Amino acid sequence: MRVTGEKLAKLTTEYAGYLEGDRLDAFFREFEIKFAAGHWAAGEFYDRFNPLGYNRHRPDFRDTVVDQIARVAKAGIEGIEFHDTLFLDGNGNIDDAKIAEVKDALAHYKVTPTNMNINVWTNSIYRMGGITNPDPAIRKRALEQCLQAVEIAQRVGCQSVSLWPGSDGWDYNFEVNYGQQLDWFIEGCVEINKKAMAVGLKFGTEAKLKEPREGNMVIATTAKAALVAKEVNAICGGSNMGVAIDYGHEQMYGDEPAAQLYMLKRFGIPITNFHVNTAKYHSNDEDRVTGTGDIWKLVDFCYAAIDTGYDGWFGEDQFTYRMEQVKAMRLSKELFGNAMKKALLIYARREELEKARSSGDQGAVLDAVKCIIFTG
Repeated sequence: MRVTGEKLAKLTTEYAGYLEGDRLDAFFREFEIKFAAGHWAAGEFYDRFNPLGYNRHRPDFRDTVVDQIARVAKAGIEGIEFHDTLFLDGNGNIDDAKIAEVKDALAHYKVTPTNMNINVWTNSIYRMGGITNPDPAIRKRALEQCLQAVEIAQRVGCQSVSLWPGSDGWDYNFEVNYGQQLDWFIEGCVEINKKAMAVGLKFGTEAKLKEPREGNMVIATTAKAALVAKEVNAICGGSNMGVAIDYGHEQMYGDEPAAQLYMLKRFGIPITNFHVNTAKYHSNDEDRVTGTGDIWKLVDFCYAAIDTGYDGWFGEDQFTYRMEQVKAMRLSKELFGNAMKKALLIYARREELEKARSSGDQGAVLDAVKCIIFTG
């Protein structure tokens, strides 16, 4: 993002009132807010209650990656995230034709590839873990896939690669040696980070409390992800490895999403990517439309992103099972944009906010932001 006094002054003139359509797009351009969507947000949705898919009743619905890119563009979103497995053939090798097809579609629809998410959980061989699997042969295979994903990210044109270790963790007490599992995870991240550094990509891990693992996932919190990144960077040199923040995951374990951004900045851990969505406090990973939950919390989070100088992509990570995909993605962008506008309005009056904070008067703090939260 780019925030200046001149830009902030336009919030009460050119960008006054609720933003949508062309005015919303102009606002994103003005403040250089980069917004993306995961390709999965534009595709078919499955869950254990409907394993055949929620869109199979639509005779015109197609779920190729090119169709997904087209829907992202139709929603007015400029960036897209991918999973590496989209670019693998039936033998797990890189599919050159698929990369070419996707790059052609990205150029045609003028959509920017942003982040590559490494998928080492849907293949059933990874059911007991990817890079922390107790079987050394499977650990090796998972690491090879991760390294291959970095190559795919570089060839597709992404700026970063993320590892959400969906199957790495435990379901039962005593199931794993926690220390050994963490060692394996760090060792794997060192190798992935070295490869990412070699090709000029950022690398980060995405934390989540649980689900699909029902005990804990190996990297259950952003604080733990930060510790891993700190050690990996010490081994590799530099600060290439960071953390990929998921707004909904932060709420799952009851932490304050905004506070995590200041924590990461304080300890010098970069944020490599943002996922935005909605989940209820201490809930499962609902991945609902952004901005449909606690607006105070979301605006606080957006304010923290501005105040800590985040300059990367915000990406929708949502599964809107019963809502048409283009409409859902458009709404997420729209509601997120209006929350970000509120945060910028508060940032424009940050001296007043800091004065209220320093007074120790909670009421004064609420008075400083209440009108913006509800009407800005």
